[in-house]
Amino acid sequence: MGHELLPWEIGHDGQPSIAEQVEKVPTEPGCYLWKNAQGTVIYVGKAKNLRNRMRQYTNLTDDRQKIPLMMQEVRSFDYIVVDNEHEALVLERNLIAQYHPYYNVDFKDDKSYPYIAITESDAFPAIKYTRERHRKGTRYFGPYTDAHAARETVDTLRKVVPICSANCVEWKRAKRILEAHPDDLEVANLLLAKQGRPCFDYHVGKGPGVCIGAIDTVDYAKNVSQVERFLQGKRSDIMDELTYQMHEAADELDFERAGRLKHRIESLSALNVRQQVMFSSDVNIDLIGFYREETISAACVFVVREGRTIRSVEFILDKGLDVSETELAESFVKRYYDETADIPHEVDLAIDIPDADVIAEWLGEKKGRICRIHRPQRGEKSHLLKMAEENAHHALNRYMVRTGYADDRTNRALMELESALALDAPPMRIECFDISTIHGRFTVASMVVFTNGRPDKGQYRRFKIQTPLTEANDFVSMSEVLSRRYSPKTMADPKFGSRPDLLVLDGGKPQLTAAIEQLQRLGLDIPCCGLAKSDEEVFVPWDETPIVLPSGSPSLYLIKRVRDESHRFAITFHRELRDKAMTKSVLDDIEGVGPTRKKALMRRFGSLKKLRAATEEEIAATPGIPRAVAESVYNTLQAWSAEEEERKEELNAQES
Repeated sequence: MGHELLPWEIGHDGQPSIAEQVEKVPTEPGCYLWKNAQGTVIYVGKAKNLRNRMRQYTNLTDDRQKIPLMMQEVRSFDYIVVDNEHEALVLERNLIAQYHPYYNVDFKDDKSYPYIAITESDAFPAIKYTRERHRKGTRYFGPYTDAHAARETVDTLRKVVPICSANCVEWKRAKRILEAHPDDLEVANLLLAKQGRPCFDYHVGKGPGVCIGAIDTVDYAKNVSQVERFLQGKRSDIMDELTYQMHEAADELDFERAGRLKHRIESLSALNVRQQVMFSSDVNIDLIGFYREETISAACVFVVREGRTIRSVEFILDKGLDVSETELAESFVKRYYDETADIPHEVDLAIDIPDADVIAEWLGEKKGRICRIHRPQRGEKSHLLKMAEENAHHALNRYMVRTGYADDRTNRALMELESALALDAPPMRIECFDISTIHGRFTVASMVVFTNGRPDKGQYRRFKIQTPLTEANDFVSMSEVLSRRYSPKTMADPKFGSRPDLLVLDGGKPQLTAAIEQLQRLGLDIPCCGLAKSDEEVFVPWDETPIVLPSGSPSLYLIKRVRDESHRFAITFHRELRDKAMTKSVLDDIEGVGPTRKKALMRRFGSLKKLRAATEEEIAATPGIPRAVAESVYNTLQAWSAEEEERKEELNAQES
């Protein structure tokens, strides 16, 4: 029996199906655009071989979670053939910028980020803080996500190297005069010297006097070059140059000029002090960390120039756990470096991305020298990457608080659960139980509570399973904990809080059935559901077919979070009991080790961990410990350590 045809396998209005049309696509490099029924572009991708890549969508051999959902919407496609994969990468970025497809990773708020710009096409280029789209003839540095830091950088920089501001009225007037005499700048300068009015910035040392013809294009170009090197992170160059000029002025007994230069050096040094030194060498790298929630994420870029983090830039992205980590990272790298001219020697990421070589070639072409993409495993770079990830986490939290994103999402999750599980009202109090054990030993249960969609840790409870068990038995353990939690006495105890609106169980239909039977014996009717680990299917009492909550939906995210929190809480309690019991009994069970000798061993080694790491000779050197007893202690501890490693492996397997 053949499988049921999928939407892209069905032709419409006498036309071949999408799958059939893909078979006619050329095998050359290029970009493809999937479109919905309205003709809207919903996804843009690039490929070394267009036909093979597009087949992965129609055959569902692309294992990304979003692909089946996206292909349900696809009704047509376009493609553009190019000469090589590098051209396809550039074209892909342009198409994404043009269409903003829903299924591509993009910035959450597509606002213009601030840049510092130099109007290089002008005879006397000016500096400005701007959010404008990039214009021809203007060089941009950034982006910055801290607008205050960008403005402060411009202000400090103009104190160090006088340069005109593009907002200056007198500079704009001078620009008009200069443009009126494009072939004779000397005449224009004479007119400025005769008719010009000095601006305020000239009086305070921030402006070089273009408005009154006090500087020619050659000397002004030197100032512009210094400013651009500074913004590129080459700060040691400008410091050395200013220091040389200061000493030269002092040697010529021009102490007024030397004093001005000294003040500029101090201003630059003060700005450098605010930048944290991260590397012992003068490396120029960008380190990018990510933090993801279910359908939203953040990226943090540490921009390191000459060994210093000169700025960090944070972005909120509109995809999270609903896309793969590699897709998120690769999409961000392409979007970020498409918009900035500040290309480092190296881009560091915590993961490998598939098209790293092609992207590195593209970046190298933009920079004019080799740029590599690297995944550091240890050392300074690895440490700084973790800091970038932590800062991305904080950036996402700030965004969610500022926009009320978490509150809105939680409310949607509760409403969706009410509808999907056929509840009478949104589940304002959710309780979830989980069992943790190893072969029936140290069996415990956890109870976690979510109130209004958030963890209510004051209501969490832990249970030691009292039923004797010779092997793991989750059904018996769950029946016991439910009977204890929902007994009339406990239900009347205010310490346990109110009756739950929803009971969530970690498991499928058998676990759900056992729980319902136990509640019926107690005479309780509490809405229940079970959540299977493998396919994230939600089992309900009133239907044999599990409910599949939409991938990336707030409701699925919430119920998974509840389940995972109960699992974490149970594992933690189980480990506490196991470690405590093991530590207490291991020395007590060794023949020849009584309270006195046990005390002597602990006094010498300080902890059981250090005693386990000791050699037999070191144990025998303990006062009051005979050689035979030391040998017995050593052999017992080695056997216990091996058994402990085996238990840890089993527990880790249970956690995963």
